[in-house]
Amino acid sequence: MDFKKPNSAYYKAIHISYPNAQDVARAKSKGKSAGGDIMIHGQKNAFEALQTQTQKFNWTIGCIALTNEDMDSFWNKIKTPTNIEIRP
Repeated sequence: MDFKKPNSAYYKAIHISYPNAQDVARAKSKGKSAGGDIMIHGQKNAFEALQTQTQKFNWTIGCIALTNEDMDSFWNKIKTPTNIEIRP
């Protein structure tokens, strides 16, 4: 994680510093894009009331979405920078 974004289009966002050089090389060797702009964030602003429903499916296109309450807890515990490992 390389920065926090308090004024995101979502309820707070934490940027994941992905891809690194190894990720890019691995994706390139498979003829794929490594992607990027991955965030851990809360609910989309103005749609907070729907979070019980939105948490039931993958609507983030690669990001990790938390409830706003969980995002507050995570936000307050994590310092910049922090290593984050996401495993399948």
